[in-house]
Amino acid sequence: MAKKPQRGRGKPENPRKYKKKTSPLLIEKVEYVDYKDVDLLSRFMSDRAKIRNMRVSGNNRQQQLEIANAIKIAREMALLPYAKRVASSARGGRRDDRRGPRDEERNDQVESNEVLEDQVDDAVETTEEGED
Repeated sequence: MAKKPQRGRGKPENPRKYKKKTSPLLIEKVEYVDYKDVDLLSRFMSDRAKIRNMRVSGNNRQQQLEIANAIKIAREMALLPYAKRVASSARGGRRDDRRGPRDEERNDQVESNEVLEDQVDDAVETTEEGED
């Protein structure tokens, strides 16, 4: 009988080769990861304040655990944020040409509020002039 090809077990025939990144901890010769070193820890966080992956940051398992624990402690001490707000661009949601009646009502309310604010400002100016 012919041999059946193995599925899912063993090493693949064409593994993707990639160069392993060197860790910034090794480059800077950091011996101890301190939770107070916010500049170092922020390098291992994304723009949304997520902890970067080992593969992305280039750390080994022990370094990644130390960094993750230091980041978590720094977050508890309010030295680092848990999350950052990022302004997102519109991704094809509702367009302006498909406005409903509620949108028009809101616009009318905003315009009427602006008119009222202008009237209040005028009234305040006239009372201030009358006091002088």
